[in-house]
Amino acid sequence: MSDRRQTTSRRLLARGSCPEWQRVSELLRTETVGGALLLAAAGAALVWANSPWSGGYHRLSEFVVGPQSLHLNLSLSAWAADGLLAIFFFVVGVELKREFVAGDLRDPARAALPIAAAVGGMVVPAAIFVGINLFSGHPENIDGWAVPIATDIAFALAVLAVVSTHLPAALRIFLLTLAVVDDLLAITVIAVFFTDHVALGPLAAALIPIGLYAFAVQRGARQWWILLPPAVLAWALVHASGVHATVAGVVLGFTVPVLGRHASAEHFEHLVRPLSAGFAVPVFAFFAAGVTVGGWSGFADALSHPVTIGVIAGLVLGKPIGVLGTTYLL
Repeated sequence: MSDRRQTTSRRLLARGSCPEWQRVSELLRTETVGGALLLAAAGAALVWANSPWSGGYHRLSEFVVGPQSLHLNLSLSAWAADGLLAIFFFVVGVELKREFVAGDLRDPARAALPIAAAVGGMVVPAAIFVGINLFSGHPENIDGWAVPIATDIAFALAVLAVVSTHLPAALRIFLLTLAVVDDLLAITVIAVFFTDHVALGPLAAALIPIGLYAFAVQRGARQWWILLPPAVLAWALVHASGVHATVAGVVLGFTVPVLGRHASAEHFEHLVRPLSAGFAVPVFAFFAAGVTVGGWSGFADALSHPVTIGVIAGLVLGKPIGVLGTTYLL
């Protein structure tokens, strides 16, 4: 969070005249609070998924809601990952655009560094995963090379938020850009190499509501009843195309103007961040983190599998080597 947003939040809280809901929303705009909520939700999911009542967690996660006629009859976990997380990506898209247009990343040389580091942080983990599985005599596993290339941006930024008060602003922007580019490239890899069928019709049709949203927001529109319908339609069409629907959130975030008479980036980020940090991201974490280990024997067997070793080595060793090595070379 920028110093200006922190000052604004403290000023509003100090006045003592804002209603309770506004106090809560201002609290949720504090990134450490959002990060703590995410980590708490993830911890609760892990405990429940590995308790004697784990069946209830999985039944809740797999409960299907939504209109089947629109192919949106999704499980609650899918709604959290594809729907709610798009709100988070919208906020990230707005913040990144502000940095690219008016912040530290407006210099192409500075912007190139975290982007290249993200690429290095994807190539090295994939190479380590493939090397381990080939060396162990399991070439049939190399199709999983994409698993260790992605960093879960929501969890990464939650940890970053908790420690961001101790980091220089330039390093925080570098890590933010690195995490977002890493995630978007991973989504692209999955869409190109691991999606059986990308429906180009819905993907092309999504450009229409995105264009309408961009036209409205560039003209200074801020009313929810004007902006929400094309945003939801764009999300639904991207989802129907087979591409990860959170991409729609990033694209919509990048259409918000940062400079000029109708600049509204700070307004939208200030408005949407409490919903993202206080509800969307913790709910996503709750449904994403509930992995049932299956007892110590199952856990030990899983750890000894070449796929598990390759993923752990790729993430724990490959990510730092790829990111730091590329940064050092540049």
